[in-house]
Amino acid sequence: MACAVSTELTVRATHPLLAVALELHPQVALRPEPFGALAYHYGTRRLVFLKHIDMVTVARSLAEHPSLEAALAAAGIDTSRWQSFAVAFESLRASEVVRER
Repeated sequence: MACAVSTELTVRATHPLLAVALELHPQVALRPEPFGALAYHYGTRRLVFLKHIDMVTVARSLAEHPSLEAALAAAGIDTSRWQSFAVAFESLRASEVVRER
C-alpha cells in the first residue's frame, strides 16, 4: 500500500526537468490572453501559445524558485499534473521561451 508521500516522490522522479532551475528567456514577452498567454521571442521571432493560465502563472514565477518542482509547488499545482507541466516546459525550453539558469 502506497502512501501519499511515496506517490508524490514517484511523480517527481518521472521527469528530470522538475529538478532544473528555469527562467523565462530575457528576450521573451508574455501577452495575457483569455486562454493563457502568447509568448513572443524577440530574438527568434517565434510565437508560442501557453494554453492554460496555470502555465502562465508558473512561467512568470520560475526565476523566483530553485527548480521547476518548487515553482509548481508554490503555484499550488497538484502533483498529479506535474508530469504534464514538465513535458510542456520541456517544449518551451526547446522553443527557447524558457531557459536553464
